[in-house]
Amino acid sequence: MNREQLINNVHHYFDDGRFADDLRRRVTWRTESDTGQVPPTLRNYLTDEIVPCLEPLGFDCQVLENPDPKGGPLLLAHRVEDPALPTVMTYGHGDVVNGQDSQWREGFSPWELTIEGDRWYGRGTADNKGQHTVSLAALAHTLEARQGRLGYNVTLLMEMGEEAGSPGLAAFCEQHRDALKADLFVASDGPRVNAARPTLFLGSRGAINFSLAVRSRDKAYHSGNWGGVLANPATVLTHALATLVDAQGRILVEGLLPPAVPDKLRSALKDVVIGAGVDDPALTPGWGEPGLTPAEQLVGWNTLEVLALGAGNAQRPINAIPSQAVAHCQLRFVVGTDWKNVQATLREHLDAHGFSQVEITMGMVCGATRLDLHNPWVDWTLASLQASAGQPATLLPNLAGSLPNDIFADQLGLPTLWVPHSYPACAQHAPNEHLLAPVAREGLAVMAGLFWDLGEAQGTPWKEGRITAVA
Repeated sequence: MNREQLINNVHHYFDDGRFADDLRRRVTWRTESDTGQVPPTLRNYLTDEIVPCLEPLGFDCQVLENPDPKGGPLLLAHRVEDPALPTVMTYGHGDVVNGQDSQWREGFSPWELTIEGDRWYGRGTADNKGQHTVSLAALAHTLEARQGRLGYNVTLLMEMGEEAGSPGLAAFCEQHRDALKADLFVASDGPRVNAARPTLFLGSRGAINFSLAVRSRDKAYHSGNWGGVLANPATVLTHALATLVDAQGRILVEGLLPPAVPDKLRSALKDVVIGAGVDDPALTPGWGEPGLTPAEQLVGWNTLEVLALGAGNAQRPINAIPSQAVAHCQLRFVVGTDWKNVQATLREHLDAHGFSQVEITMGMVCGATRLDLHNPWVDWTLASLQASAGQPATLLPNLAGSLPNDIFADQLGLPTLWVPHSYPACAQHAPNEHLLAPVAREGLAVMAGLFWDLGEAQGTPWKEGRITAVA
């Protein structure tokens, strides 16, 4: 069988309903990981759903405990054709965010696959069950096309806590560093830049969650009797926030800013259009760092967002000065940001502006990554995607969102390639999450082509990433 026949086979797998059957089965697993609990379904999804699909492909599978009790179990699977061959590591997550069942459209359930035209609804269809179903099916078809010999080894890592911030993943990868040795990392998560064209991204922005709180007193006091002589923590907090980010979303703290956007990154983004999809929101004119294109703002710059504000009772306000106020914030940042000193930077800034009473509590942290745009794998992979899709792929130096890619890129030292099979308006993490059928169908083709092409490029140049063309 040749490459063209392989692409035809994965298209047939999609067209005859087998892909829908696999995804439908996986959506029914209620694998929520962001509820503060570790339900048994997280392990069961691995042992009863994923392992039975991998073992017939020749994978040796282990479902292992997470070193962090707040995290779900992890699957470590190896398919070794020859220890002397290079190894591709791939990754996915089987957990999802909470279903938000009552907020879905009438007649829809997050735990059932509902197909309406090109939109396939269900929790995890976009993030990440649909995406790892694409990758695993493409790998299985490539194995069949190559009569059981890929020409390289495969290590698969699947976690069940990504939506909870991947607790324990870094420690697990450190404990199993030898078992995770590889030459290349290829995975699927996040959205394409737009639905019409495949995307390759090489890393992700980092993220730091933090909370700011002002606790003025133990209880609320009548606003008529005490207003004007008691400090209002909500007023104090909003003014503190205004020293961090202005009314146009521009970060005002120098220590939270990245270096200038590199010329080669600007060049890579010059043709990237943000917000062109039918369901994409309208961009806000003048918002964010001035002098940057929307693509540069998302991919090459930092953003500080206020995710939630709390003071008093917004649903039922009373005539009282609240006792405390809190703001839950997030810094999304790119490579080159001094992210390890964010707490100290915030503290110094707030103190200097007279807000020493504002408390800072740090939350989830993941680092920023970006594979060098001149790495030989970049052009090689773009050529592979174009050969399968029949159109050029969009190169995104890093995803605007965040993934635990720092563990793979920095901790394990792997060149990282991400080929997503979702799109920006997929409603991931929200009610009515969905996968687009044309994107999934094309995703099967580009992943099968990629797995095929990796088998065509063997030997020392493959291991060192010195690839000049797709065979």
